[in-house]
Amino acid sequence: MSNDTIIKDAEFNDAVTTYWLLNGILLCIVTVIGLVALPFWIIIGKFFTRKYLASHRCTLTDKSLKVSKGIFTKIEKTVPLDRITDLGIVQGPIMRYFDIEALSVETAGNSSGSSLVQLTGIKDGRAFRDLVLAQRDTVTLANSGPSDSVTVASAVTSNDQTVQLLTEIRDTMRNIENKLDNQS
Repeated sequence: MSNDTIIKDAEFNDAVTTYWLLNGILLCIVTVIGLVALPFWIIIGKFFTRKYLASHRCTLTDKSLKVSKGIFTKIEKTVPLDRITDLGIVQGPIMRYFDIEALSVETAGNSSGSSLVQLTGIKDGRAFRDLVLAQRDTVTLANSGPSDSVTVASAVTSNDQTVQLLTEIRDTMRNIENKLDNQS
């Protein structure tokens, strides 16, 4: 178990289950095969959406964002705060009606063009996003403090040594040229 301090556990809006249920119904209506599954989805959909929502966890710690979700396939991700580049909010018209939003976590190493993690239904998602970004800035600032000044100082020292070495090489080359000119 890690020593991370928990800052906030995200809460999820129960209305997201109705949103997921409606999405399933719309998907069944749009697809021909789904029309056969529509009665089954209406009967068991509420159970599965509630169970799926109950599996959602999102915890902001002092160093990372920990996310887990899933009924059949469990997904757990720990995203270090200093790797987070953006937290996006998505809210379509149906989501606005149900007063829910999706929070997407994007990182520097994520090359697929999509978000690393997407969480639908976090209560007061904008405030949670602002809290995560503020903690990310705190972590980034703490990580870049003294070590960056040491790196800059060592780069300057290294730069001075490089200039000194290049100057010595130049002077040596001039001495060689002078000796070659004198021998000719």
